[in-house]
Amino acid sequence: MVGIIVGTVSFIIGAGITWVTLNSMSKTKSKQIIEDAEREAEKIKKDKLLEVKEKFITLKADMEKQVNARNSKIQSEESRLKQREMVLNQKQDELHKRRSEVETVRENLENQLEIIEKKKQELSKVHKMEIERLEALSGLSADEAKERLAQSLKEEAQTSAAAFINEVMEEAKMTANKEAKKIVVQSIQRLATETAIENAITVFHIDSDEIKGRIIGREGRNIRALEAATGIEIIVDDTPEAIILSGFDPVRREVARLALHQLVQDGRIHPARIEEIVNKVRKQVEEEIIETGKRTTIDLGIHGLHPELIRMIGRMKYRSSYGQNLLQHSRETANLCAIMASELGLNPKKAKRAGLLHDIGKVPDDEPELPHAILGMKLAEKFKEKADIVNAIGAHHDETEMTTLLAPIVQVCDAISGARPGARREIVEAYIKRLNDLEQLALSYPGVVKTYAIQAGRELRVIVGAERINDTEAESLSNEIAKKIQDEMTYPGQVKITVIRETRAVAFAK
Repeated sequence: MVGIIVGTVSFIIGAGITWVTLNSMSKTKSKQIIEDAEREAEKIKKDKLLEVKEKFITLKADMEKQVNARNSKIQSEESRLKQREMVLNQKQDELHKRRSEVETVRENLENQLEIIEKKKQELSKVHKMEIERLEALSGLSADEAKERLAQSLKEEAQTSAAAFINEVMEEAKMTANKEAKKIVVQSIQRLATETAIENAITVFHIDSDEIKGRIIGREGRNIRALEAATGIEIIVDDTPEAIILSGFDPVRREVARLALHQLVQDGRIHPARIEEIVNKVRKQVEEEIIETGKRTTIDLGIHGLHPELIRMIGRMKYRSSYGQNLLQHSRETANLCAIMASELGLNPKKAKRAGLLHDIGKVPDDEPELPHAILGMKLAEKFKEKADIVNAIGAHHDETEMTTLLAPIVQVCDAISGARPGARREIVEAYIKRLNDLEQLALSYPGVVKTYAIQAGRELRVIVGAERINDTEAESLSNEIAKKIQDEMTYPGQVKITVIRETRAVAFAK
């Protein structure tokens, strides 16, 4: 028990000693940590103070710069304001000076106006006295004198104006005629077109005369079938290796020619085969007509035509007018119209369109009793052509009134194409004889001195004696000659009769 107590006491004493030792060590370490912390805090404090001082110095420098800049700006503004103030003071001084000058000038003007007003009153009195004196001398009032003077000046001005107008009109006519001739000549020179001449017959060539018998057939049945199917007279005579197809319609002749060509190549020639081939060829020709119309419009650069108008243009290929191929004539007229319209500053495309369509009244499917120009105008209107083109078609032979500038161009170009040498076929002897007959017919009338057939027989100029025929009789003579030509002569187109009556006075200075 004593041992336990001694052990316990020993343990307690040992533990106490250990606690005292540890406690003293802990106090020492704590004191050291506190000292280290204080030293570290002092160091941080010094660093922060230095940093704050540096920032303060930097901010102070920036503020000083801003203050200096603002001070310099204020100084420049103050100097500018002082300068402006000096300028304003100078201008104010000048304004005061000018105001005083204006006041002086105004006073002078007022004085002068007073003097002028006084002189005006004096002049008015003198003028009134002079008028009264002139009225007393002339016996006319001032209003009457003014009226007479105005009337005199008006008459003089009218006379001068009339003379000036006549002079300008004469000059304009001379210039217009010269320019018109120049344009026509240039248009003709710039267009060169081959002329195709159509006949009333077509010659069909065969390889041997043996084929003639096969074409004739037993008792002529094949020829009768051909003539019935085509409407063309087929002449088989002694002409070697040739058969003549006669008919006024070129389309029918072409159908007959192509049908004969296919029948001869095929070798089977009998009435049933003839009807079959003719119907087939007729369709081919109709297709070729449409193709010709399309090709013509493409060549001329004309677009938007109605299909029926295109077909009529194709039919022109198989139609002739006074020996001149109608399609060739229409193409030539279209090109001439385009050239002339360009020269005159008009639309060449419209002019070309009107020139191509101007004779479509010659190729309708039916043949109404209407002039071809009027019929063509109605067809163009039916197929929605524009009003100026419709008028140009209808007026190119003066059947209707011309309302657009295209109409005279188409008329002139149609005449140029038809009247130029070689355009329309005519035997030279018959042509010369017709012109001589025209001149002799006019010479047979009393009072006629000379006659001239001009423009390829399209115009007859008749010169009469002024002492034998007066103006009224001259007009009557032109109508009589026109009627006689219509009754007694055959001629293409129309003939214009111009009777010229002039008086000449001749004297000699010796």
